[in-house]
Amino acid sequence: MRHLKTISPEFPGARVLVAVETETGWGRAIVRGVHRELRRHPGWSLRVERGGVSALGAIGEFCDVGGVIARVHDGASASVLKQSGLPVVNVSATRVPEAKFPRVASDPEAAALMAAEYFRRRGYRSFGYVSFLRADYVLRQRLAFARALGGHGFCCAQLAVDQWGASASSTFRPRLATWLRELPKPAAIFTWSGGTEILDACREASIPVPEEIALLSGSDDDLLCEVCDVPISAVRQPAEEVGARAMALLREWMNEARRPRAAEWIAPTEIITRRSTDTLAVEDAVVARATRLVRAKFATPIGVDDLAMAAGVSRRVLERRFHAVLEQSPGGYLRAERLQAARVMLKSTSLPVFQVAEACGFRSPEYLVQAFRAAEGVSPTGFRRQGSRSKGYGRMKRS
Repeated sequence: MRHLKTISPEFPGARVLVAVETETGWGRAIVRGVHRELRRHPGWSLRVERGGVSALGAIGEFCDVGGVIARVHDGASASVLKQSGLPVVNVSATRVPEAKFPRVASDPEAAALMAAEYFRRRGYRSFGYVSFLRADYVLRQRLAFARALGGHGFCCAQLAVDQWGASASSTFRPRLATWLRELPKPAAIFTWSGGTEILDACREASIPVPEEIALLSGSDDDLLCEVCDVPISAVRQPAEEVGARAMALLREWMNEARRPRAAEWIAPTEIITRRSTDTLAVEDAVVARATRLVRAKFATPIGVDDLAMAAGVSRRVLERRFHAVLEQSPGGYLRAERLQAARVMLKSTSLPVFQVAEACGFRSPEYLVQAFRAAEGVSPTGFRRQGSRSKGYGRMKRS
């Protein structure tokens, strides 16, 4: 094992290697996060291997760096990094037995819980998940999605394949199209991938998206998701926060020769809604009218009485219909829409809490604080601090 030199005032910085594939939005966000954290510490520099660990050759490839942040996705990449003798922080969610490195990664199970609630709040009763058998984190996500729905009495159809991508399209796509045709409609599909294969299968099977199939990707590559014929909604992975946290842990390790914890899982906080899910699976016309008003006017000071008036029924009837269709009250639905908008604003802007409250339809900052504590267990300020660039890195669970 190479001797690890502790960083000292005489040695104020070091060069860090980031070995992730940068052709994906996820990889580029990892690099941005590492760079963001690294800029806070003068004297440190960055080297990026755009092809990932597989593009590294002999041990000499590591001669100019003091530590590595890498996507360790198989035994071969783990072996290369182990031989380097350097501190390594793994940013892959894939569990590789040979990879004994500390890990910071996006939480696939948390993404599944978000997806299940997202679809359930849109009134869906038919669900599916499409997965790749060879990735263990995909299995964990699929099981978490099914469990979350099962807790509300729903079943989830599952299609798992052992091949993916262009090489498998001739055999996989017809199978996928058949599976999609057999799902009760309207159906909500969650997938670990970008989702373009599912869009192609829907087109070939003449299944309209989102009218009959609503599609949500587990990974938001904004370019690929937006240029599709039907732009794909996606869970925004906290890749930039993963990169920043990984850099912070690597620097601590290199600076103090103290190995970090085994694993930290960072939960996503946002779903980007595009055309592929921009609909509600609500057959009840009364509930549909009310939910459309909520989505259009949640930032204004509307209340349940306004929803009932727009739906053409009494408040009591509206509440009864909401509980029957969406398993929650109209007020709860309205509050959840406002809370989600507040989460996004708190993470993506530096506006003071009173302005966030006003922009998201809360009648006062105090009411936003109260609602946030009930939903998140922390104040809006605490929630923002968890994801701030200087002190926190999103919600994490350690193992």
